Amino acid sequence: MQEFFINLKRLGKKKIYTETIQLDFKINDLKDLLVACVSSKVKDYNSKRENNQLLSFLTPSQIQEQSETGKIGFGDIANYNLADEQASIETAIQAYKDDMFLVFINDEEITDLNENISLTPDTNITFLRMTFLTGTYW
Repeated sequence: MQEFFINLKRLGKKKIYTETIQLDFKINDLKDLLVACVSSKVKDYNSKRENNQLLSFLTPSQIQEQSETGKIGFGDIANYNLADEQASIETAIQAYKDDMFLVFINDEEITDLNENISLTPDTNITFLRMTFLTGTYW
């Protein structure tokens, strides 16, 4: 099992979030990477819903950490529905095809789902979420 760090960035925002994912199988192409990332996050999401505490509390250190981000919360879950892994994978692949996000490996954009990629623990993986302007032009 290998552990990778993925940078998540939104266009127009300065903050970069870093997520850790565990990969159980070898990644050959971008499609494999997307499947692995989505599967890892769906498992995390579903396990939080299955192992929910009835009464949550915050330690002083958690309050301090959360205050640095500007939001303090208990992490209560209102929606206990589990995510469908296969539907989530299909949605992520379709979002990539629709240019909703870009993927960079070591600062090089990957433009094809079937493009071969080679990952090492030092590989810099970045997902850049594209945002759209809203409003109408008259």
